[in-house]
Amino acid sequence: MQNLLTWHFWFNLRPEPLLPLFVKLFSVFLIVLLAAAVFTGIKQRQKSLYKVVWKKSYSFSIGNLLIGAVLFFFNYERAAFLSSRFWLAAWAIVMLLWLRPIIKQYRLVPIKKEQLSKEQEFKKYIP
Repeated sequence: MQNLLTWHFWFNLRPEPLLPLFVKLFSVFLIVLLAAAVFTGIKQRQKSLYKVVWKKSYSFSIGNLLIGAVLFFFNYERAAFLSSRFWLAAWAIVMLLWLRPIIKQYRLVPIKKEQLSKEQEFKKYIP
C-alpha cells in the first residue's frame, strides 16, 4: 500500500507487471464493461425516454472496453512506456469525466416524463 502513494510507482517508465490479483480484477472489470456494452446495445434500440442514456452508456462501455483492453495488452506484453501506471490513472480520471454527462442525462428523464404527461394532458382537450 505504501508503494501506491509514491511518485516512482506511478511514473516508472518500466513498471513491474501487475500482481495476479490485479490482473484478475482488471479482467473482471473488462468483462463487466463487455456485459454492459451488450446490455446497453440492446436497450438503446428500444423506444423509451431512457434512449439517450442508453446510447451514451453504450459508447461509454465500448470506448472504455477498448481502452482497457489496449492497456491490458500493453501490461501483458510489458511494453516499456505504454504499460506505465499513470495510463491507468489517466484512464480512471477520463472514465469519471465521461460518466458525468451520462448521470446528468439520467437525472433529466423524470423532468422529461413530467413534461410529456403535461403535454398529453393538454393535447387531450385539443380537438
